Amino acid sequence: MSKKLGFRKALESRIKKSQVAAKKKAISIFTAMSVAHVDDEDQSPGEVRHVEKALPKGDFYTGQWSDNLPHGEGKYLWPDGCMYVGEWFKGKMMGKGEFSWPSGATYEGEFKSGYMDGKGTYTGFSGDTYKGSWVMNFKQGEGIYSYANGDRYEGQWRGGLQDGHGKYLWKNGNHYTGQWRNGLMSGNGTLIWSNGNKYDGSWEDGFPRGNGNFRWPDGSFYVGTWGKDGKDQSGSLPNNLDWDPQQMFLEDLKDCKVYPGEKLSILPSQKMPNWPAMAKKNEGRQRRLSKLHNHSSSSVVNDVFAASEGNSWVDDGSVWIPDPENSDTRAFRTPFKKMVKKQGQTISKGHKNYELMLNLQLGIRHSVGRPGPAISLDLKPSAFDPKEKVWTKFPPEGSKHTPPHQSCDFKWKDYCPLVFRTLRKLFNVDAADYMLSICGNDALRELSSPGKSGMFFYLTNDDKYMIKTMKKAEVKVLIRMLPAYYNHVRSFQNTLVTKFYGLHCVKLTGSAQKKVRFVIMENLFCTHYAIHRRFDLKGSSHGRTTCKPESEVDPTTTLKDLDLNYIFRLQKLWFQEFCRQVERDCDFLEQERIMDYSLLIGFHFREVSSPNDATEVVTPTGHQDPENEGTPQQPEANKDQLPADPSRPPSTRLGVNTPARVEKTVRKQDSEALVGEPTGVFCDVILFFGIIDILQDYDITKKLEHAYKSMQYDPTSISAVDPKQYSKRFRDFIFKVFVEDA
Repeated sequence: MSKKLGFRKALESRIKKSQVAAKKKAISIFTAMSVAHVDDEDQSPGEVRHVEKALPKGDFYTGQWSDNLPHGEGKYLWPDGCMYVGEWFKGKMMGKGEFSWPSGATYEGEFKSGYMDGKGTYTGFSGDTYKGSWVMNFKQGEGIYSYANGDRYEGQWRGGLQDGHGKYLWKNGNHYTGQWRNGLMSGNGTLIWSNGNKYDGSWEDGFPRGNGNFRWPDGSFYVGTWGKDGKDQSGSLPNNLDWDPQQMFLEDLKDCKVYPGEKLSILPSQKMPNWPAMAKKNEGRQRRLSKLHNHSSSSVVNDVFAASEGNSWVDDGSVWIPDPENSDTRAFRTPFKKMVKKQGQTISKGHKNYELMLNLQLGIRHSVGRPGPAISLDLKPSAFDPKEKVWTKFPPEGSKHTPPHQSCDFKWKDYCPLVFRTLRKLFNVDAADYMLSICGNDALRELSSPGKSGMFFYLTNDDKYMIKTMKKAEVKVLIRMLPAYYNHVRSFQNTLVTKFYGLHCVKLTGSAQKKVRFVIMENLFCTHYAIHRRFDLKGSSHGRTTCKPESEVDPTTTLKDLDLNYIFRLQKLWFQEFCRQVERDCDFLEQERIMDYSLLIGFHFREVSSPNDATEVVTPTGHQDPENEGTPQQPEANKDQLPADPSRPPSTRLGVNTPARVEKTVRKQDSEALVGEPTGVFCDVILFFGIIDILQDYDITKKLEHAYKSMQYDPTSISAVDPKQYSKRFRDFIFKVFVEDA
């Protein structure tokens, strides 16, 4: 306690000394210089000259001057010791500059309309430093904060607080990587202590909350539900371990407090002088603003309007209005903020498939949590035997191997469990994470409509995994090709074919005797980026259009071959690897007599300013609205940032987070070509793509479909063709759509 008091007194003494020194410096400048009054000199419109001017209230300006306003390079001094040195634009601090406080703190970086806005570095009086992005005086976007006590945070900020994905490193060696909200650990994240202990799971307001697992360095772990008060806590411990989960709240988290950063005594925008030449212009703006925002708080709105030249601030498609003058940065979010709705319908109690979801979650928890031998990537042929399946009964009252549950009586089947367990290891899927995603507190989401096959699709709440119901014939195809599939994905790390994680069946007992088979696979579009456009491409033309008017196409619409109006340009190395991998994957599918597969593509436009722009999303860079030049633009805390988890492989690989450019194309009328003519209009994108629907073999049904449709349509335009012909047509088309970016 005495150390803290001593540090505080020393800090106060240092601040007072620096304030006195700054005031003496300002007084000496004012008395030593011969200065002129603001309006003393005649100056022609637009002329820029160097001046030294004494201003009202004891302020002083020296630098370039035009139209009775600072314009160009200049220095501004306030009597209290604050100082700005840098660029000005029509009376505003605009461009690169440095602002210093009497305490000794400094900000060096970009300014917009008097606000710290853009890239900049703040160096505090106590030793804190922040280097990163700013929006209207707030840390916003990507940034690194080094605290005076030795802690460090690297990641995303919003409204001056840690918000989004980030990593916090304590000086004692503990570190947390994951999601943040309002300056606290919230969402999914991993905390690793310096002694090797690790918690991985859900957080809320700085504490574990919901599903999570605690691991010890020896490999033993506890999986369960967490709560600070202990009321909702449940889980199972290894037999040989005596440990209370509440110990983490009472002891382990004591040394994991987020260190408070410095608070600014006054903001640069609050020091902005009111120039007589700007008074009339500001008055007109405020009148326009009152008409636009007659239901909003006038003081807050006027402040934003003065800074942003009248533009509404939009974030994820909703209006929000920050209050830069409010010291409580939690007030930065307002009721204007709207939550982004996830795709699909949540399966809650009363849904027709609610019990099926419970059965699925119970089965997965049992299958994945069941102890097994050490995994070897060299599997014996017997592991792939179609007869290699495990049945488990799940009575509601529970059994020796299954827990009691609220669902109906059912039986659970695992197909080739050892193979899929090994595949999950091959694809770097952690068993505990897998269980939490599928079997956690959050319900699955059912996509709004089934696919063309009549099968249903479900998504986990974190979007990592997709679950698809299957026909018996598809199950047979997957089991038949499983040995070749395993060898292929093991041989080629960058394979584009669907990643399968599990194959299961639920059989309801009683009179229904219904069987539901399903496969768990990777969701290609699990990303922090907004997917603005998605295409399903086969290389055929018959029936390959969405048949939707442009006004009804939204980012969730899956467009087809005849809807395609882009060419994808990959950098040289990416393009070479893409071509090699498409050749390998098509050879594999052709050998397995598979057809009717497609390349699913989703992409994020890096320059889209609002989700509403997605109807015409090509926005070439380099053209800024001259009326908004130099004003704070839309805050983009998450723009082009895909958080990286250091415990996992790099997030950028072929088909995932792949950088590229798209070129807009136009299809000529009456043209039979699937690929349109290039227009020369480009845009930077992030690509996500993979080969899907790989479980359709060329069986008797497809052969009959081919014979029937060939009599009615051009045989080369239909999807149902021989696998060899299908593979060639698919490759030819894809290599026209994807080209090297010269």
